[in-house]
Amino acid sequence: MTDTPTLLLVGASRGLGLAIAEEFAKRGWSVVGTVRGEGRTALHELAERYPGRIEIERLDVTDAGQISALRERLDGRRFDILFVNAGVASSDRDETAGSAETDEFVRLMVTNALAPMRVIERLDNLVEPDGLIGIMSSGLGSVANNETGGFDVYRGTKAAVNTYMRSYAARRNATDRALLLLAPGWIRTEMGGADAPFGIEETIPDIVGTIIAKRERPGLEYLDRFGGTVPW
Repeated sequence: MTDTPTLLLVGASRGLGLAIAEEFAKRGWSVVGTVRGEGRTALHELAERYPGRIEIERLDVTDAGQISALRERLDGRRFDILFVNAGVASSDRDETAGSAETDEFVRLMVTNALAPMRVIERLDNLVEPDGLIGIMSSGLGSVANNETGGFDVYRGTKAAVNTYMRSYAARRNATDRALLLLAPGWIRTEMGGADAPFGIEETIPDIVGTIIAKRERPGLEYLDRFGGTVPW
């Protein structure tokens, strides 16, 4: 690995992604974070506070052409971790899969399941052989733990990306690379909402610690922010 460890963080403009970028920078990592659109974001402000630590790339993960363009721009670079944080949530807890509008179903499934795998399959050769590739999943993606229902479409997208990542791992069973699906818990962010029981400040050190520690264990794991196993 390089002397200064490097992170490629997809989805870093706000919320957990922004906080993850800052925590890695605090720990001495170099971070390349992606943002969507052309405007100035909180990540730009963060980069000014950590000069030389944070670079910014533009990427809409739902645009396959932009993923390919990012791959070309990063050609020749190598990263110790590729972590895909980008995602969207549904707003209606009681909406079922059968009652969801088709456009909303497609929006969530493309962003939360299809796009992360496109990113990984297009960019995985930028990651060091002994590095880590991870996705921000959710505890709601656990089929075994679904005893209450609710947020059906969102749950389905996270269960889907878990399955796709498991297929990705199965196709690469001879590699030594660490693969991670991370369930961070319900956290107070714009996406998590004000009712979430945990704040960013108290959870981010655990999240980043679990990501870094997982580099030492090859193979795919589905973990909570404390490093505990989440049932599939």
